[in-house]
Amino acid sequence: MNLIGMLLFMAVIGAVIGGVTNHLAIKMLFRPLKPIYLWGKRLPFTPGLIPKRREDLAIQLGRTVVDHLLTAEGIRSKFKEPAFIKDMEAWAKSEVSVVLNSQKTLSEWLEGFGVSEAEEKLKEKLNAFIEARYEDLLGQARSKTLGETLPEELLLKIDSKIPDFSAYILNKGISYFESSEGRVRLSMMIQDFLENLGSLGNMVQMFISNDTIVNSVQPELIKFLSHEGTQNMLTQLLDQEWDKVKGWEVGTLEEKVGREQLLSFLKTQINEQIPYRNWLQSSIEELSKSYHELILETLIPKAVSMVSDFIDNRIEEMMQRLHLSEIVRKQVEAFPVERLEVIILSISSREFKMITYLGALLGGLIGIVQGLIVYFVG
Repeated sequence: MNLIGMLLFMAVIGAVIGGVTNHLAIKMLFRPLKPIYLWGKRLPFTPGLIPKRREDLAIQLGRTVVDHLLTAEGIRSKFKEPAFIKDMEAWAKSEVSVVLNSQKTLSEWLEGFGVSEAEEKLKEKLNAFIEARYEDLLGQARSKTLGETLPEELLLKIDSKIPDFSAYILNKGISYFESSEGRVRLSMMIQDFLENLGSLGNMVQMFISNDTIVNSVQPELIKFLSHEGTQNMLTQLLDQEWDKVKGWEVGTLEEKVGREQLLSFLKTQINEQIPYRNWLQSSIEELSKSYHELILETLIPKAVSMVSDFIDNRIEEMMQRLHLSEIVRKQVEAFPVERLEVIILSISSREFKMITYLGALLGGLIGIVQGLIVYFVG
């Protein structure tokens, strides 16, 4: 009984020592968090292993992530996977469809990006662009003639249109003088002419009425305007005047018309031709309706492919600029050790208990062996 009692006693003592030692060793992985000083000297094994080596652990984790886990080749292969590309296209189409089907006006949409009073700003930008282009175009052309400045195709087109223009003028003249308004105007002109003749005009009016004169002059005037020679003469006159205009310097023409008048005319015409006011007041859906299929079925797949190729060609540079190892290091250093302890213990609590039990078992066995040695030696 003495042997058995001693062995049991030694086994219990060994088991307690082994279990407590292993349990304490597990705790010392995380505790204490800070070094403990006694009489000015730091106690051994303080702080715990992980708090003490957290900086080294952070550096090594950062290197491990960049060198072995989140590698450029791994990211590149992911972006080349057909399934991933398909998912990216589906996601992009979903997000873009929300925008394309939006009932917000373009003006409201721009306000969401901080662009208020878009119409006024767009008008200011457009007018500023017109002024800048006006100065760019006329700055070097002011000393040149109009014929040297205008495109040859435009000059030839104007030359070819002069006969049509003269015919248009004459036809308008004929239509006018054939109308009642034209007849009244012709009568007034004849009346003014006769009055300017003085007594001779009065004498003519005594013998011939104004209506008679109009009835005689109107057909002849229309006949004159309809004559081919009249059109040729007018065409020749217009050609001569056009040749003179082509010889004007651009600066001279600008002075005759006025710079501000030219700019005002250009701004008015261009602002009227570009319907940006209607665009701003229209919904995104209305503006993009004609392009939905093009955007969703053509542009988005191309954009995803371009992004994939861009990442494929730039991934190493992007990762270098991101400094991933530095990010991991900072995150690990900032991560609370207490939280890390909770996570590890929650995952491995069963294993840690088994280690504690194993320590107790080994301690108990060692105690029994020691008891036997003491018994037989003693």
